[in-house]
Formats: sequence, C-alpha cells, structure tokens
Amino acid sequence: MKKVSFIGLGVMGFPMAGWLSRSGYDVVVFNRTKKKAEKWCQSYSGKMVNSIEDAIKDSDAVLTCLGKDSDLREIVLSDQGIIKNMKSGSFYIDHTTASADIAREIYNVSNKNNISFYDAPVSGGQAGAENGALTIMVGGDEKNFEPVNLLISNYAKRIRLMGKTGSGQLAKMANQIAIAGIIQGLSEALSFSKNAGLEVKTLIEVISQGAAQSWQMDNRWETMINGEFNFGFAVEWMRKDLNICFEEASRNGSKLPLANLIDKYYQEIEEMGGERWDTSSLIARLDLDASQK
Repeated sequence: MKKVSFIGLGVMGFPMAGWLSRSGYDVVVFNRTKKKAEKWCQSYSGKMVNSIEDAIKDSDAVLTCLGKDSDLREIVLSDQGIIKNMKSGSFYIDHTTASADIAREIYNVSNKNNISFYDAPVSGGQAGAENGALTIMVGGDEKNFEPVNLLISNYAKRIRLMGKTGSGQLAKMANQIAIAGIIQGLSEALSFSKNAGLEVKTLIEVISQGAAQSWQMDNRWETMINGEFNFGFAVEWMRKDLNICFEEASRNGSKLPLANLIDKYYQEIEEMGGERWDTSSLIARLDLDASQK
C-alpha cells in the first residue's frame, strides 16, 4: 500500500492520519468540517480534498473514524459513498465504534465490490492516538489481514484479529463495559479516601502497585480529584457506546446491571452540563453529593 485515504479528522482520526503521513504514506484526507482538514494539512504532509469521491480515488486503502452507525450508512453505503467508489481489490478499514450489525452490512456490500473490509475500533483515547499507542480490535477475514496489520501498526501498540467481521466491534463493547465499572470504582475509592482524610497521592503510590491498578488510575487519578475533565473521550460518546452494548446484550442474552446503572450516572453528569466532560467525570456526582451534606 502506498496511497491511503483517511476520512474523519476528529480527536482520534486527526493524529492517526498524521502517523500515516509521518510513516511515508501518500495521505489524502477528507472531513465534513473543512477547517479540520486545513489544520491537518498545516500539521502534516498530505493533501485535502472537498469530496469523498476525490478522497478515495485510486487509493489502495481507505480508513474512516466516524461517529455512529448512521454516519457509516450515509458516508460508506450510499450510492455516492465509499464502497461503491473504491477501486476493486483495495482495502477499507473502519475505526468507528459502531454496532456489529453495521459492520456485517458493510462487509456484505464490500464483498460484492471486491473490497476487503475490516471493522477495527480502537481503545486508548486521544493520548493513545497522539502517541501512536492505540489498542485495535479487528474483525474480518484472516487471509488478507497482513497488509492491514502493517498499515494500522503505525499508530498502534497492540493489534489483534478477534475473529470474523463484527468481532472487532463486539470486543470494543466488552472494553467499554469493563471501563465503565473501573471508572466508577476508582471514583468511589478517590472520594472515600478524601472523605477519610487520607493523602490521596500517597494512597495511589501504594495501591497502584497492587491489584487495584488500572490505566484509569495511572492516568486520571490526579485530574479526577482536581475536577479536571477536559480530555478526549466525552460522556456523550460513552453513552452512545453503552447503548450499543445494551442493544447487543438484549440480542445475546447478556445481563449488564452495573453498566446500566453507570449509564444512569452518566446521564446525571450530562444533566450537570458535563456531556462533553471526559468519562472520568463520574467522580463529580460523588463530590456534589458530599458538598450537599
């Protein structure tokens, strides 16, 4: 692969496309908000275009990082969309966190057009994207995976083919379910330690070396106790992801009582005006409860 197209330059897609440029690929970018594409071209070597058709013309691989299922249906599956305008034999890699159903739908259309499709949602947040250290869970056919793995390794520290199409999205759902519980547990531990009069920094130095350790603890404990929530992955996005989890769980018979409860907590955060706060803002509702006693 030499020429690649990247569509969707949000807080994740912007640096991911940047890593491809740094790695020597001929990168063409498209974003519905033109200013983001202009800013990207000021930061990296590459070309911006004004339409999806121009973006994907003659590309060996097209990568997207969009918002939700409806975006994929509009931008990928429409008659003017990505799949029907890609060259035969090329690759389409989608980094959007979406449903497994839309991944399977895209796979079926891609197959008919001789396009190799992989659903490849990511974990690691804005910092992971900026540092080229994302974890990527992939669904798709094993036979054509090697060039895909090589391409996306430019911004990932760990990549795993999870199984057939849709498996990447299912793995991301499990990831989000786990993260929700971890953040709530950390929020309660930090709030408890403050109320108990413990020195939080000393506490974290100790328990982060034991079984309680997590990425959230290592990277968010200090900002959480300082009430700083201006990071990449917003509450409204997490609620979107959790809703995907709930829909899938209703189909496969899984029970998600804790995830459902935490989703209600995130709704409270939104009602506090925090829909754009980082997901670690769960602690804010505990601090609010304490201040009202």
